[in-house]
Amino acid sequence: MLDQIIPFLTASILLTFSPGPDIIYVLVRSMAFGYKQGIVTALGLVSGILIHTSLVAFGISAIIKQSESIYLIIKILGGIYLLYLAYQVYKSDPEIAFTSEGIKQKSPGRLFRQGFVMNVLNPKVSIFFLAFFPGFLWDPEGNTVAQFYILGALFMLQALIIFSFVAVAAGKISKYIKSHPKSGFFMKWMQFIIFILIAMLILI
Repeated sequence: MLDQIIPFLTASILLTFSPGPDIIYVLVRSMAFGYKQGIVTALGLVSGILIHTSLVAFGISAIIKQSESIYLIIKILGGIYLLYLAYQVYKSDPEIAFTSEGIKQKSPGRLFRQGFVMNVLNPKVSIFFLAFFPGFLWDPEGNTVAQFYILGALFMLQALIIFSFVAVAAGKISKYIKSHPKSGFFMKWMQFIIFILIAMLILI
């Protein structure tokens, strides 16, 4: 179990740190109105992961019970999808654009709901989990639903910790990014390498 959990957590942490819409939104919200609003937003975003985990857990578990060959194909397709994401990052603009203009202050409840809905209505999250999670099951012939939920809970926990850290440190992080124009270039290639490494880990 640990031989799968440790690489899963390592990959999850690297992925969460890589620049994406969720972490940038938490950063912007914290810059504009303080770390508390950033943390509430993060709670909403992370809560949405439970929905995606459930979809993947019950859908993939049913497939695994039907055929191990199909499960192997899913893992291969997952690796290919991650390579595709790496290619998309390769083609992307290294500049990270974020601004606090136009962002209005909201109540904690509304912020939580907005973060939750943003995550749930993003089909790319389910597709990514579909590609990412099956490669880290430690017992495909056992209770896969429970395993998916354990992986989902670990992913949620580390994401919440990292998002909260970003919210608290938003001021320093934003100053660093603005004063170092090449930081976007570094983050782009870091994300590219992470996708390649995880794809290889799943495929091998």
